[in-house]
Amino acid sequence: MQNDIFGVSEKVIIITGGAGVLGGAMAAMLLKQGAKIVILSRRESSINEKLEELHVISENAIGFACDVTSQEQLEEVSQKILAQWGQIDVLINAAGGNMPGATVAPGQTVFDVSVDALRKVLDLNLMGSVLPTLVFGKAMAKQKSGSIINISSMAATHSITRVLGYSIAKAGIDMFTKWMATEMSLKFGDGIRVNAIAPGFFIGEQNRKLLTNEDGSLTERGKTIIQNTPMQRFGEAEELNGAILYLCSDASKFVTGTILPIDGGFSSFSGV
Repeated sequence: MQNDIFGVSEKVIIITGGAGVLGGAMAAMLLKQGAKIVILSRRESSINEKLEELHVISENAIGFACDVTSQEQLEEVSQKILAQWGQIDVLINAAGGNMPGATVAPGQTVFDVSVDALRKVLDLNLMGSVLPTLVFGKAMAKQKSGSIINISSMAATHSITRVLGYSIAKAGIDMFTKWMATEMSLKFGDGIRVNAIAPGFFIGEQNRKLLTNEDGSLTERGKTIIQNTPMQRFGEAEELNGAILYLCSDASKFVTGTILPIDGGFSSFSGV
């Protein structure tokens, strides 16, 4: 409906990491709401697979193979999007991930962490959101309107063991979100908003072995997380969609610089 406060119909929405589990779920939901979706991913094959799924919903979905840590590639994609659809209304920075060398494995200490892997994780999870924001944000600045949504984490505010690189990067995302919210509003007006969601614990391919055993039972780490989550379960990818729709739409018109936890109560629980 035209007067729907949560409406995103005809909005052009870019989702980095859009071929992944969380980004893909967001893309499908927003496409169903009438948005025009652009998914970015490193691998062409992943994009094609995801587009096949999305085109069952609507043909208003396109994708580009793009390294989110390459400003040159991002600039090329931006030009193509603007040539096809003429505007960029929303950017969701969902690209990210971790790698073993940037974590402290059982039996290791922080001094065993690979500095090279640490740099790569920081680059992907921090600069992989900074650069798309700077590139696609230019169109929003010109339009004087737009919404940028970053993906933070419980690791940004809690010293969760083992995930050193990821934690540092997500803490940076929190500050970048607040900083850009201030900058965009002061310099380009109140039509541009920058926020983040902070998911709790969701099982994906990258963390499945950390949280569950081969028989499906919880690892010790998985048990600790559930014990500290009042809802006593992991989240489902689709449970991020309500917050995403809210931040994409005029329902959050006076909301900027916020980091919204979606964590089953993990961030509010003292553990006792």
